[in-house]
Amino acid sequence: MSQAPDSAAHSASTAPDAFDAAFDGQAPPLRLAVIGAGPAGLALALLAARYLPQAQVSLFDARPLERDVSGDPRTLALSLGSMQLLQRLRVWPAAQAQPIREVHVSQAPPTLSSPWFGPSGEPEVRISAAEQAVPQLGAVLAYGQLVAPLQAAWQQASALEPRRLVSRFGQAVDGLKQDRPDEIEIDAGIAERFDLAVVAEGGVFSEQARKSLTRDYRQNAWVGTVTLAPDSPVGVAYERFTRRGPLALLPLPDRDGQRRAALVWCQPQDEDEVEGLSDAQRLAVIQQQLPDRVGRLLGISPLKCFPLGLNAERTLVEGRRIRIGNAAQTLHPVAGQGLNLGLRDAFALVEALRRDPQVDQALRRVKPGDILMAHLGIWSRQDPWAPAVLEPLLQGLKSRGMCFAPLRDHPDYVAWMRRPQEAVAKAAASGVPVGVPAGLPVVPATPGPAGPKDALKR
Repeated sequence: MSQAPDSAAHSASTAPDAFDAAFDGQAPPLRLAVIGAGPAGLALALLAARYLPQAQVSLFDARPLERDVSGDPRTLALSLGSMQLLQRLRVWPAAQAQPIREVHVSQAPPTLSSPWFGPSGEPEVRISAAEQAVPQLGAVLAYGQLVAPLQAAWQQASALEPRRLVSRFGQAVDGLKQDRPDEIEIDAGIAERFDLAVVAEGGVFSEQARKSLTRDYRQNAWVGTVTLAPDSPVGVAYERFTRRGPLALLPLPDRDGQRRAALVWCQPQDEDEVEGLSDAQRLAVIQQQLPDRVGRLLGISPLKCFPLGLNAERTLVEGRRIRIGNAAQTLHPVAGQGLNLGLRDAFALVEALRRDPQVDQALRRVKPGDILMAHLGIWSRQDPWAPAVLEPLLQGLKSRGMCFAPLRDHPDYVAWMRRPQEAVAKAAASGVPVGVPAGLPVVPATPGPAGPKDALKR
């Protein structure tokens, strides 16, 4: 559902529907501070404005309100559940988003090879919206195209209720402290007390202070856009697991009649030669790594490089402070779950506060989450609005011979190379969870150093 920005902020006064029903009732006053006006923080502020009528919400961000965020080109991949949440808030920019109709996941050699896998002979899994009986699996859009309507909706809601919904743009929060068990003090020039502070500003891995769970993947992500041939499939997201790291193409809206896709190209830092390649060389390398069904790549934009890592807290809650979004967990871009998890966090927190208005009791409902599962991008079965689409995907990958760590990193890899049939059968009988059907031949790897192991590899 697309709606003009001037009506987006009226979400706080729209007629109730089935989604609203879970949030009706009376509750004691709540002084809520939201620190960070990125998409997760803005979504939380709007959710609180709509579903917590007893809450006085103050939204802090260091950037000035007049700074234009609409042109930020960073790419976001949102799940169907995230889209539904934003549609309920009437801020979903449908005209700027490219629907994802199909997801295609495959693994490049070294891997198994069999006609059973299909025409390519490689392990692959496809999920289509038609098979799932949904209009689309998700969508891709630019960061600025999402933040702009979220911010406009918040500003208009704040204008309607200026005493309850307070914008504090241009005010950086210098510190948080809790001297009293029932309050938290925020230093944003003048110390103020709140019942609850939500930290929603995170940034990228390389700029963050290290949290209690941290892991440097020793990988770089090169991001940009590529131009595809006119006959390339429309609305297909590709994830290709290669020897050097994941490679993803996410469909973007056509521009000037050209079919485009967002590129996320992961490389090991110790062997990263992308910076020294020309555009033609980059295109040639990427084309060689992708499956044939992608079609021909015609052009590539300048690329930006970001170091990758896992950075997360073991617990989301400390006293009257809670973290959401990248402030809680910064993940590998594989499966594209970073913002989706942040939106889930925002919804879960507001739902907990609605169901139990006593802050301490509500925070006990907010579970710290399993960081490993978050790393894999698996949604909790407890989520009432987000379909758990990735759990069957992972099972499908395993059944089709996909490995979640490079095959050569498995302790039986050398034996497989010597006696593939016997070694695979032995591993299958031993119960080693490598997802390799017994008896299938293995395509040998080209020589090269081992890449980073996945978190599933113990």
